Amino acid sequence: MPKGFFITGTDTGVGKTIISAALVKAVQFLGFRAVGMKPIETGCKRPAVSRQHIEHRDDSLIPSDGKFLKAISNSDESLDLITPVRFENPLAPLPASEREGIPVDMEKITNAFATFAHKYTVLIIEGVGGILVPITKDYFVLDMAKDFGLPVIVVTRPGLGMINHTLLTVNYALKEGLTVGGIIINYSRPAEGTIAEQTNPKVLATICPIPVLGIFPYLQNIGGDAIEEAAVKNLNLEMIKKYL
Repeated sequence: MPKGFFITGTDTGVGKTIISAALVKAVQFLGFRAVGMKPIETGCKRPAVSRQHIEHRDDSLIPSDGKFLKAISNSDESLDLITPVRFENPLAPLPASEREGIPVDMEKITNAFATFAHKYTVLIIEGVGGILVPITKDYFVLDMAKDFGLPVIVVTRPGLGMINHTLLTVNYALKEGLTVGGIIINYSRPAEGTIAEQTNPKVLATICPIPVLGIFPYLQNIGGDAIEEAAVKNLNLEMIKKYL
């Protein structure tokens, strides 16, 4: 069984992809062979050419997050492995699948995960949305996290409302039997200097049953070197290493 983390968020847009990339870089910095994977991505774009010939092929869609994780991992793996299931509509997988008439191919995901598990020491798996986002009518991101069997890292934003959203996510995940390895507070946009931003991390660290692994700053430059530098500086690598 591979080591690694399953990355989820308190909401959409909290910066799971950046944090997944930061964890890939942090784990590689620690000396492990690691790769990032986003099993399902929605809101993918189609190539500009030959659109009429690819209208119903999900493997023709370009997964921007998947491409980013591939580049950050310095990987030559196929996007069909990094992001095996793709949809064009920027929706949860269930409605995207229904709207496009393409079922979620769980076998693709399982096979890609198994392939990576044999080739890499550590897998960083980015979920889609939060833990109760529906993948099918009776299968949620929570269930995917259970099936992968990796400790979960919850990404949250620093501003007003984050304490409630974070505790709801963490406590439900724990109630459902997931191992939650930690929380990362991510500035997906420039800091506003609000009182909530200043006080929330301390409050969360005090009342949450799961440790805060770091506060990740907003980065204008999201190249690999900048992300690695920020990860090494701002994430608790010792706590991360305990799970590897």
